[in-house]
Amino acid sequence: MARRDARNWRDCTKLVGLLCLAASMLTEHGAAGQRVKVEPEVLSYPGQTVNLRCAFTDATGIQLTMALWLYETKDGDRINIAVFHPKYEPNYPDSPLKGRVSFSPSPPNLASPSIQISDVRMTDEGKYICDYATYPIGNEQGFTQLVMLAKPQNAASIVTVEAGTKPVVVARCESVDGRPPSQISWVTAANGNGTTVSKPGKDNTVTVTSEYRMVPTAADNGKDLSCVVSHRTQVKPESFPLKLAVQYAPQVTIVGYDNNWYVGRTNVMLTCQATGNPVPISVQWKTMSGELPDTVQITGNELKVLKVDEAVNTTFVCEVKNRIGTSKDQVTAIVRDTRLPEKGPTTGSIIGAIIGVILLLAIIGTAIAMYQKHRNKKLSGEGPPKYKPPPPKKTNNITNGQENPSYTPVVEDRPAQSQYYSTQSAEPVTDLDAYHDDEDREHYYSAAPSGWDDPGDSEVPPPYMRTDSDPHDDYQGPNVNRGDSFVSPAMFV
Repeated sequence: MARRDARNWRDCTKLVGLLCLAASMLTEHGAAGQRVKVEPEVLSYPGQTVNLRCAFTDATGIQLTMALWLYETKDGDRINIAVFHPKYEPNYPDSPLKGRVSFSPSPPNLASPSIQISDVRMTDEGKYICDYATYPIGNEQGFTQLVMLAKPQNAASIVTVEAGTKPVVVARCESVDGRPPSQISWVTAANGNGTTVSKPGKDNTVTVTSEYRMVPTAADNGKDLSCVVSHRTQVKPESFPLKLAVQYAPQVTIVGYDNNWYVGRTNVMLTCQATGNPVPISVQWKTMSGELPDTVQITGNELKVLKVDEAVNTTFVCEVKNRIGTSKDQVTAIVRDTRLPEKGPTTGSIIGAIIGVILLLAIIGTAIAMYQKHRNKKLSGEGPPKYKPPPPKKTNNITNGQENPSYTPVVEDRPAQSQYYSTQSAEPVTDLDAYHDDEDREHYYSAAPSGWDDPGDSEVPPPYMRTDSDPHDDYQGPNVNRGDSFVSPAMFV
């Protein structure tokens, strides 16, 4: 068991060592990639001068020996295009770029050996490598992708087709000599699809062609179809609106026959309506019997019967022709002895109209009645008072233990000390019947003297106070719950 554990420990130690070595190699590679600073991508058009920059960012403890630029072809081969050693002059080996590539600035600086390519061509597109020879870490590299742009020439066209049963090309769209290749799409309500192909153009460009295919029908004629071309050199996609051109034979319909041709009727007319692409070139009227009646008059696509008789009891045919073909329609006229009764409005419509009139009259009558009622109220003076009335007076009396709701207090000629008002009824009575009578209002204010006209009279006790000389001190009224009435307890005056 101990031997197996020792073996496992040695295997684990080896695995950890390998992982550490791999991590150190990745760290060195990451650091190297960071030390050589280049632009990942550079864009250019043909004929321009392009700069490819390179710099060694941190040379601490490292000796820079030499810098060179390489061009990587599509096949993966690398070609030296520029070499610089501090002890020698810059060198430009034979390459497709010789005479157009140079270090910038000149003489170059080993810490930043940038280059420029003049009169750049579409074939110059590809990967460029800035390579440093250093001591003691060896070679360090940075990669720049040169992307050549060529603005394409875009165009779209419609293809005139005939209606059929098989898919055909109805429109084409092209983007010629672009770099990178263009993207083409179609926008339409028609039932079809686009197919796109690309082929090499001149000077390393690409030409993209797209065709829209569908089964054309007469209903598709004139439908909208747009070709949309997107390219890196364009600020926004370019759209080409088109209209489908589908040719078809005429479609014919005869209108005007009302099934009420009776003997003696005059000036009845049939019209031959036709559509087609191209436009129909001829319209011909005839009958199944071969000859038109004498009372028939033809004007273009209109057939007019001057007077209906037995001779027009036949089948009329309208035949229309265009370049694609000939189409026709027919209608059989039946001549009647007497005129058919004209169709009137349906019973439902009549009933609906009557109900509508009744509802309208009811609404108008209700509005008039409400107006008259409101007007009568204003003339008779009814309605709430225009002034604020005084608080209502509550009167009540108990005689021999019975309530008298019509009781009205009477002023007696006796000293104020002997006047007594009882308010012991279960229900208060409010007299508001005299609001609209001036004499009653005067009586209302004068019917209840306050008894406080002479403030100096020392014989009059303060309000709500009982005196020992009052003969009714021992009077006990009925026990009334305050919740049953809003009348205050009895007051002695």
